[in-house]
Amino acid sequence: MSSAVIVSAVRTAVATARKGTLANTSGEKLAATILQAAIARSGVAPELIDDVIFAESGYGGGVLARHAAVELGIFQAGGMAVNRHCAGSLSAVGVAAGAILSGMERAIVAGGVMSVSTGPMMRRRIPGTEEIQDFWMPPTHPDTPEAPNMDMSITVGWNTAQAANLTREEMDAWALRSHQRAIAAIDAGNFKDEIVPVEALQMDGSTITFDVDEHPRRDSSAEKLASLKVLHPEIEGFSITAGNSSGVNDAASALMVTSGDFARGEGITPVAKILGFTAKGANPKNTGIAAIDTIRKLLERTGRSADDIALWEINEAFASVPLAACRMLGISEDAVNISGSGCSIGHPISASGGRMLATLINDLKRRGGGLGVAAMCAGGGQGGAVLIEV
Repeated sequence: MSSAVIVSAVRTAVATARKGTLANTSGEKLAATILQAAIARSGVAPELIDDVIFAESGYGGGVLARHAAVELGIFQAGGMAVNRHCAGSLSAVGVAAGAILSGMERAIVAGGVMSVSTGPMMRRRIPGTEEIQDFWMPPTHPDTPEAPNMDMSITVGWNTAQAANLTREEMDAWALRSHQRAIAAIDAGNFKDEIVPVEALQMDGSTITFDVDEHPRRDSSAEKLASLKVLHPEIEGFSITAGNSSGVNDAASALMVTSGDFARGEGITPVAKILGFTAKGANPKNTGIAAIDTIRKLLERTGRSADDIALWEINEAFASVPLAACRMLGISEDAVNISGSGCSIGHPISASGGRMLATLINDLKRRGGGLGVAAMCAGGGQGGAVLIEV
């Protein structure tokens, strides 16, 4: 069995949805831009690509991966849409690695695209009536009081905080540090190797080059975070705020995944090796804990322990999720999200996993290599995780 390796890992800068720099940049434009960059930086000839697999969440089923491949004239490569909500692009990488490890494919681009700003607004006929419901969003799971399917601040943020006995102060402190780490990484130029510039259309018809994450706040402080109102004041002790939650964002990410034999034959040096990938489900009320359960499964299936992992990317859908993971798995907070995450960089849902892997690869490279895990919870009571080695 051949190995599965990553030979390029790129992302766009992350924009604030609807009012940010990518508000007028379509998902199709993001998909084509990131696909072209992943190919260009990989050294793989376009005609040798077997497939393109992009995660997309709530985008309408048009298959952005195929749209981008055709736009670039890569007709021989297929196109697949993956939807595991937040963990979609991690799963896209896993699907790619599995196809390569089986020996059936040699080179696949995997990643994800999220344009909240330009995504379709859905509508449907309410069952049993002739009434049309506008602005309908497909639910991730059946609605229950303990796990509302349209309010992740309860289903993920609050339930996870309760399960791990986390305080508002602890979550705010994590969020503040996330902003500080992201700003430090931006100022040090640590994201330059992974970010692909996007020519972004503005409302006045001009275009600007977008290549710096715009969601991290330089002026974030403990006092400002503490001053924010909780999202559900009617719930006693509720501690989730906009400040210790992730942003709503636009971005795209992509990784070129090949077999080790293919990379050697083409004279390409991999940037990372994929050692494992998995997903796991849980009761939707335990969605945040699903990320932790998935990490446990990944480590068990790959014969590793938490002590073997040099760096972690555990998405900050809410600050409670990585905090709970550190507490329940015995992970040092100093090894988790060292360049920021969802609370600061933002959470472009179906692109976040690829963003995390690109950042993880570069952070591991700067420290001389080692093992890294990217993991996250996902809507409907799920988790996804990928283990790599640099």
